[in-house]
This record gives sequence, structure tokens and C-alpha cells, in this order.
Amino acid sequence: MGKTENRKNTFWENYSFPILLLSGIAVGSVIGVILKEKATILKPFGDIFINLMFTAVVPLVFVTISSAVGSMINMKRLGMILGYMLLTFVVTGAIASVIIIFIVKIFPPAAGTNIAISAPESVEAVSLGEQFVKAITVSDFSGLFSKSNMLPLIVFSVLFGTCVSLVDDENKSIAAGLEKLSKVMMKFIEIIMYYAPIGLGAYFASLIGEFGPQLLGSYAKAMVIYYPICIFYFFAAFAAYSFYAGGKRGVSTFFGNILNPSITSLATQSSIATLPVNLEATKKMGVPKDIREIILPIGATMHMDGTCLSSILKISFLFGIFGKDFSGIGTYLIAIVVSVLGGVVMSGVPGGGLIGEMLIINLFGFPMEAFPIIATIGFLVDPPATWLNSTGDAVASMVVTRMIEGKDWMDRKVEEE
Repeated sequence: MGKTENRKNTFWENYSFPILLLSGIAVGSVIGVILKEKATILKPFGDIFINLMFTAVVPLVFVTISSAVGSMINMKRLGMILGYMLLTFVVTGAIASVIIIFIVKIFPPAAGTNIAISAPESVEAVSLGEQFVKAITVSDFSGLFSKSNMLPLIVFSVLFGTCVSLVDDENKSIAAGLEKLSKVMMKFIEIIMYYAPIGLGAYFASLIGEFGPQLLGSYAKAMVIYYPICIFYFFAAFAAYSFYAGGKRGVSTFFGNILNPSITSLATQSSIATLPVNLEATKKMGVPKDIREIILPIGATMHMDGTCLSSILKISFLFGIFGKDFSGIGTYLIAIVVSVLGGVVMSGVPGGGLIGEMLIINLFGFPMEAFPIIATIGFLVDPPATWLNSTGDAVASMVVTRMIEGKDWMDRKVEEE
């Protein structure tokens, strides 16, 4: 009897938050279906939660990255983390792109679609150099502390942390101060999350009440292709990555701790808003502090397997609509480069995919009239794409840990706490 009660207590301790979160979303969805457009009256309650998360996560990113880098005595380790991180991001993004290229060749998403659009003679090309500069820097210091400029903030935080490590005293007092600030921000996030079931319930009630009917349109076929691919990629590719990271134990550890980030990412549709939950999950997975606090904030902006999948879907969809043949090694390579590049320059917030969509239109020479078409696709695929983007950061941190700490890192339980 005692063992049964212990199991029940353990189950509730492990899954109480996701159960409450799912319950809040379910109740909100039902309210949205019943009240329809009247449910938008609940939108402010949802906006409060989303806004609190976004305002808290910006300082969280700064203090976690700068403290992790600043605490490092060995700068060579930092270089290894960043190098293996970039390699992992590019390889997993390319794998995702190749997988969906095969799928869209077998099941063309725009087959049978008939949309009359007049195509202009030419489209002005986007300046990749200018886009790159804007992606990693801002022209004014105040612009750093904005959720719209996460990658520049990350670059600044890494440089700031490096300087802290170089000038800090023997006791690492500055880094220790940043570490305490990081714990303060995590506690702040923890308090906000108590409101999550109510906030996300209200958010979903408003979302379904306002947009529910519009989600059932001519894009159903593309979604029928994309959603199962995301589920397949999550269970197949992430199982393979986590197996590489830690064998069978790595797989069970990943899937045993990824529920909370999964629910949060699907509900908020934001990698940035999922970051605090992801940090807690990877801590339970045993990912070392310096690795998780560097890779997860960076990954929330520039590691987007779900975005790579959706980018290829959008490209294939436009090729079909405009009667072009999506084939040829050259076309596939450009599509893969564009999808990975789109993942790097996008911000981890809802609507951040607009930059990637503009890249697709300009680089492939589609008319600007095509923009609302793929923007709509972007809206519809955002939840599962963000789910893969966020959870992919967690498995990427495990992969990088295996590369740096060795294949037996899980047995040694490399952890600072």
C-alpha cells in the first residue's frame, strides 16, 4: 500500500504541471468553440502571461549566457562547445531538410491547387550581407534588450561573458554575481508559470474563437503532410540523436523529461518562451550547466529543425502553385541552404518566420503576391515547427555533451550541482 501511494505521489510530482497545463488549454479550447468570437474577451488574460514570459526571458538569456561563459577558466572548452554546437545545428537542419524533400516529392503539397496569381517580370533580390549584419548586431545598445533582437543579444552576452572571464578575480566574484542573478530570473519564471494554466487557457479560448473557422481551408493537404512528418521526426530523428548522445539510457532520459517543454512550446508557439522550461528539463537530463546555458539560449534563435521542414514545404508549395518543377540537385541544394539559413536568421518568437519567407520569395524569384500564401502556411505550421525547434535544442545539448564529455557522460553524471 505504501509503495502504491509513493508511486502516485511520484507521478503527481512529475506530471502535475503538464496535467494542469493541458487541462487549462483543453478548457480554454472548449470555451473558444462554444463562445466563438465572443471568446476574444479572454485574450487579455492570455496576453498577460505571454508578455510576462517575453519580458522575463530577455534578461534571463543575458545572465545565463554571460554567467556560463564568465565562469569558464578554460576558454578552449568554450570554443569546443560553440564549434560542436554549430556543427550539430547545421547537420540536424540539413537532415530535416533532406527528409522532407523526399516526402514532398512523393506527396506534392500543392497538387491540384488552383490559385490565380499574376507574376511580375522580376523581383528585387534581398541583400544577404545586410540581412546577416542585422541578424547578429544592432546599431544601438538599447536595441539589444528586445525579444526582436535575440541573436544580437546572444552575441553580446557571449562577448560580455568572455570579458568577465578574462578580467575577473580568482574568486570569480563577477561570474558568481551573474550566476545568482540567473537563479533569481529562474525563480521569477517559476512564479510566472503558476499562472500558465489560466493564461494559456485564456489564450487558446481567444485563438480558437477568433481563427478556428479559418484554420480549415485550402491548406489542409499541406498540413496533412507536415504534421505527421513532425511527429515522425520527433520520435525517429530525436530518438536517433539521443541514442548517439547516450545510448538507450539517453533515449529514455530525453523522452522522460521532454514533456513539459513540448507542451509549453506547442501552447506558446515560441522557442524563446519555452527556454526556461527547457533549461530545467536539460538540467534533469544531466546536461552540464555551461553546455545547457550556452546552447539552449542560442538554439532558441538559430537551431530550428521544424523551420527547416516547413521551409522546404513552403518552397515546394510555391513551385506547385506557379507550375514550376521542384526537381534537380541544384534546386534541392539551394532549398536546403535557404531552409538552414532561414533557421539561423529567424527570431524565436511567433511571426519571426517572416524573414525566412521573404528569403524564399526573393532567392527563388517568386512574385511578392506569393508572400501571403506562404505566410498563411507559416501560421498553420507554427505550433509543430516550434515544438521541434524547442525540443531539438534539448537533444542538441545532449549531443554536444557527448562530443565534449565522451560517450559515457551519463554514467559519470557530469553535473555541477
